[in-house]
Amino acid sequence: MISTIRTARRPKSLFVAGLGALTVLTLLPAIPAATASPADASSRAAGFASPRVVTAAERRTAAYLDSLQGRPGRLKAFFSALPKGGDLHNHLSGAVTTEYLIRLAGEKGLCIDATMTAVAPPCGPGTRPAADARTDAAFRQQIVRAWSMQDFPADQSGHDHFFDTFGKFGMATWDRGKLLANVANTVVKQNQFYLETMVTPASDSAKALAEAVGYDADLAAFHRKLLAGGRLDRVVDEAVREADAANAEFREAAHCNTPRPDPGCRLPVRWISQVSRGSTPARVFTQMAVGMRLAERDPRFVAVNLVQPEDGESALSNYSLQMRMLKYLRGQYPGAHLTLHAGELAPGLVKPEDLTFHIREAVLVAGAERIGHGVDLVHEDDWRQLARTMARRQVAVEVPFSSNKQILGIAGADHPFNAYRRYGVPVVLSTDDPGVSRIDISHEYQYAARTYRLGYTELKDLARASLEYAFRDGRSLWAAGSAPSGYRTVPACADARPGSDHPGARCVRYLADNPKAATQWRQETAFAAFERDHARRG
Repeated sequence: MISTIRTARRPKSLFVAGLGALTVLTLLPAIPAATASPADASSRAAGFASPRVVTAAERRTAAYLDSLQGRPGRLKAFFSALPKGGDLHNHLSGAVTTEYLIRLAGEKGLCIDATMTAVAPPCGPGTRPAADARTDAAFRQQIVRAWSMQDFPADQSGHDHFFDTFGKFGMATWDRGKLLANVANTVVKQNQFYLETMVTPASDSAKALAEAVGYDADLAAFHRKLLAGGRLDRVVDEAVREADAANAEFREAAHCNTPRPDPGCRLPVRWISQVSRGSTPARVFTQMAVGMRLAERDPRFVAVNLVQPEDGESALSNYSLQMRMLKYLRGQYPGAHLTLHAGELAPGLVKPEDLTFHIREAVLVAGAERIGHGVDLVHEDDWRQLARTMARRQVAVEVPFSSNKQILGIAGADHPFNAYRRYGVPVVLSTDDPGVSRIDISHEYQYAARTYRLGYTELKDLARASLEYAFRDGRSLWAAGSAPSGYRTVPACADARPGSDHPGARCVRYLADNPKAATQWRQETAFAAFERDHARRG
């Protein structure tokens, strides 16, 4: 049962995060107790306040991973089976497989023009039916290359091609529930347990409201005008109805009410409201207000994010204004979370001065709880102090390696991945737009392990971090609610020991009351099984 269905934000039901009834919780294996062995230095480099201890099962699994070097097939299977937490930076339309988008375009009767853009029927001169791609393999490959990074030359900048894909397949992305079914199934098959994905709620109505009200540089006055006469609430109402319709469509597409539901039916999903940062100030502020008001009203929506190229003319010129807008609105809607694309820039893409403040203002002005990309960190003014501030505030960075390489040409030693870890900034791996990038989260973990020489415990803790810094309801499974505790369980679950048949009554109640902890427990259960299996292979 997917958790996109509307419920109270802190449900009292014993049904938690796809774990089933309370009786099912009691059957989950306990989290293995750690031995006294100290963690390696790389774990401390990742920012843990206390030493990371390593279990015997982790050591055996790490040894097995080390033995796979030079065995690409088994290495790929290892990363595919590895539990990988949640995906926190995911654009729904860009996450759908390109082949499924082509299928949807055919089913909708869309046409493909000379630029490989999906357009409305009828198919006139210079266009042909998208449905032709079912039988014409060459035509299908043309569309795939236009709608994704497939076969894009590795030595060329993919920035424009990457962002242009969204305009080309846009008309095929109107069925949000079907898109979610495709993405959710992929997430579960990739051994992940949670998804936050970005959509633009009530886009046309938000635009119309912004145009009708008109911009006011006095943000408080502008906000009052949007609220007047219930106008903003009517847009929020529409966004809720959209989500209801998408949920119904998802459940039908994923066969959730049948004896053989798709894997995605059991995935907890939350929406993040996109704001088009390249739009007018009036529209940007209105979309922000819609997203934040929606997050406080409907528990399926948890946060707001800014999208579109950060190097766009309007995005650059209005960046500081947009951070001030967010600061104001966060004061009005303290229950809404905030994660921001910030620092998705590189030298040569923008003027040097534009590289010096975007992450800083996202954190210190807007108050972002997570940052997406953050690639230009070392070009920020006093970047080391900024990194220390992010570490102290536990502002996590969402890192999608493939899109950073494809859009910005930044990879390997040029990427600030190790810089963030060195200063103790939490890092979570993500996919961004896996359909466009033609990758999956297993690819990102394997890339990280190969490029930055990460061991098994570091990979495991990256997966843990992706749930720890999720905007999931309830408290964490980990003591103090944060990774620096060294991943010790909360007192309610501290008595769970290897060999026990259930986590104990107190832990069962805690997991039932805290969906976040329950999702983390599911992952720990999966890790226990993963380590048993791979320790035997070693």
